[in-house]
Amino acid sequence: MSLLELKNVSKIYGSLHALDHVNIKVEKGEWLAIMGPSGSGKSTMMNIIGALDKATEGEILLDGVDIAKKSASALTDIRRDKIGLIFQQFHLVSYLTAVENVMLAQYYHSVPDEKEALEALDRAGLSERAHHYPSQLSGGEQQRVCVARALINYPEIILADEPTGNLDEANEEIVVELFRKLHEDGTTLIVVTHNPEVAEVAQRTIVLRNGKVDHETINENFTGKIKHITLQ
Repeated sequence: MSLLELKNVSKIYGSLHALDHVNIKVEKGEWLAIMGPSGSGKSTMMNIIGALDKATEGEILLDGVDIAKKSASALTDIRRDKIGLIFQQFHLVSYLTAVENVMLAQYYHSVPDEKEALEALDRAGLSERAHHYPSQLSGGEQQRVCVARALINYPEIILADEPTGNLDEANEEIVVELFRKLHEDGTTLIVVTHNPEVAEVAQRTIVLRNGKVDHETINENFTGKIKHITLQ
C-alpha cells in the first residue's frame, strides 16, 4: 500500500479547476518533485496533501485513511502528527531563538523538549546556532531551522513548497544536501519547485499543467545530489 495516494482529486473554484481529476501515488521513503508553470496547481496540490485545504472531489489516502472527508479539527491533528511542512517563507518568530522556534512546533504536539529540539537542529547542521535569533541567521540557516521544526514531531511525510526559492546557490546546495540525508534516513519527501536542478535531484518528477498531471519522469541515475556541485 502506498503511503499517499490521490484518487481523482479536483479542486474547483467556480468555473476554475485548480486541480482536475489528479491521480498520484507516493511510496514510503520516496523522494518526489512536483513542477509546473505558475497556475498549474502545484500549491493547491501541496495545500491539499498537507491538510491545509480540502479537495472538492476525490480521495486523499494517507496510510490508507481518506483524509479528504475529515473535519477541520481532524485535519489539524493530521498535520500535527503525520506531516512536516516547509515553506518558501520561513515563518520564524523573530523574538525566539532557533531552538525556541523548533520547540514551538512541539508545543502543539506534546510537551516542548529542548533536548529533542537541539537534536533536530543538529540533524540540520545548526547546533552551534541554536541560541541565535532569526535576524542573526543567514537565509540558508533560517531555512534549516524550518527543516528542523518540520522534523521535530517525526512526521511520516515532509512537504516542502519552494524550499530553495529564497536562497542563493550556496545555501540551495546545503538544503538539498540536507534533504538527501533525510531521504537516506527513510524520510518521504515531496518537494514543489520551479528549479529544474532541484527537481532532478529527486527520484521522480511529476509535471502539472492546467490542474492535470501532464507527465512524469523517473531519475534512472538517482543519487540525491544536485548536478552543478559535488557534495561530499
